[in-house]
Order: sequence, then C-alpha cells, then structure tokens
Amino acid sequence: MADKIATREAYGRKLAELGSRYDNLVVMDADLSGSTKTAVFAKEFPERFINMGIAEQNLYGAAAGLAVSGKIVCASTFAMFASGRAFEIIRNSIGYTHANVKICATHAGITVGEDGASHQTFEDIALMRTIPGMTVLNPCDAVSTGKLLEKAVEMDGPCYLRFGRSAVPVFYNDDADFEIGRGITLRDGKDITVIATGIMVNEAMMAADELAEDGIDARVIDMHTIKPIDEEIIIRAAEDTGAIVTAEEHSVIGGLGSAVAEVTAAKCPVKMAFVGQKDVFGESGKPEELKKKYGMTKDDIVRAVKSLR
Repeated sequence: MADKIATREAYGRKLAELGSRYDNLVVMDADLSGSTKTAVFAKEFPERFINMGIAEQNLYGAAAGLAVSGKIVCASTFAMFASGRAFEIIRNSIGYTHANVKICATHAGITVGEDGASHQTFEDIALMRTIPGMTVLNPCDAVSTGKLLEKAVEMDGPCYLRFGRSAVPVFYNDDADFEIGRGITLRDGKDITVIATGIMVNEAMMAADELAEDGIDARVIDMHTIKPIDEEIIIRAAEDTGAIVTAEEHSVIGGLGSAVAEVTAAKCPVKMAFVGQKDVFGESGKPEELKKKYGMTKDDIVRAVKSLR
C-alpha cells in the first residue's frame, strides 16, 4: 500500500489533467480553492476557472447556466455547504434540468476533524441520492478518485462526487478498472458480506483480515457508486452469504446502508447491521479519534459482523 493521499488532493490533480483534454471543462469554486484543490486547475487554466465567492447558491445556479450553454462544469465547495446550503438550487437548477454539472464536494464526513460539527456533514449522500437523475459517487482513495472523476466528466448529466479532507491510504493500483453503477468485489467470502464505501473500504479490508483470524470468511465489496446502486452484486452477496454489514462515513440514515437495505428488503431479505454515524452530530477533534468515538473503524465492523453470527 502506497503513501496516504487525501481524495481532495487527487481530485485537484486529476482536474488539471482533464483540463488539458477537455477544452469545454470549466471549474468553479466558492472561495475555497486552496482547500478544495481546484487551485491546481486555476493555475493551469485561469481563463476557465471562476471563483464565485462565498455564495454557494449562486455558484450552483451559475454552474447550471454554463452547463446548458454547452460546458462541462465541476463546481466545488465543502460538502456541508454544497449539499446543505445549496440543496434547492442543485435540485431545481441542476437536477430538474439534468444539467451537465459535477458537484465535487470536499471535506465530507467526520474526518473533517478539527473543523467540528458545523462542517462535518453526514447527510449529503442521503440528500443527493433523492434527487431524480443524480449520480452519486464516493471514492475510497486517490486512484478511485481520479478514475471516477474521469468517468463523471465523460458522462452527460448531474453527478455528486464526495471527497475527504484527511489523507487516506492509496488502496488501488493504477490499472484498476471502474464503472459507474458497478461495485467491486475486493475479497470473496462465504460467511458474511461487508459492503463499504469511501474511506471505510480500507477499514473493511482490515476488518476482514481480523475476522479471518477468528475463522469468519468475509466478502468485501467497494460500493463506490451509491446511485445507481449495483443491485446485482448486492443480491448475489445476500444469496451467497446470508448477512450483510454496511460501512460508511455518513449517517446510517439515508446513505449506503439504507440504499442496500432497500434492495435486500425488496428482493432478498437478509440480516443486516449498519456501521456509520448514529444519528448524532460530531465534534471537533483529530480524525482518527473521532472515527473511534463515533464508531467508524475496523473494530466497529468486526463487532457488527459478530453481532449477526
């Protein structure tokens, strides 16, 4: 496993690469380009970068206008302000018109850390996946960030991409293949399935190693696409293993766990447990300490698996 890289860092680097390939790619930001890493693109292509200031609703309204004029738009701010403050604009101006805007939200989840509860969003996936026609992507590392961003730019229509502040392990090799709407089985297993997304994928793999020491053979799936969810891989896992644990750096209400449960409830009911933020706000602190306090570590996945045995 390579050095740790924040997914927001990988986002900024990939944007600059895509800028040289797509003349109609425009990048926008809400006065946070140093943090969201869109500054990398701005330095290379200043004529195609727009700082809208601290005005997130204007940011996404203008992004919709540029998109319907033929541009591909990547518009960034912190996830809290993209999904929260600008929700109505994203719903009506981007979702309703099916505008070709990529909402590239950084600083999501508990690992925002010291910024505290006001900036730690656990609701964004839930909100975005309710918007008709909105694709929702949550990469787990630098490699998947770059590859999924490229796929998002290639596709036509609105997309929400979720990136983090803290450095995380680079999990995938550069030759890994990604397809929007298709989960990836990282480890096969017959006793139980762990379906994880974002930074919890690495935690799930570490949990599977620990479970193996106790004689529990866990399947691990990276569900990088929350919407459209990969129903086929979920149903197959439910049929094969008979129990599923979901793991996400997001509320257990409305996110990955809910999306998976919607599939199993309708097509293959199985026992389930949910690892994520348990309907509480966060607080300021170091990311790793917060993950432990709020139950989003490999140990929490192990406990959830064993609770279903």
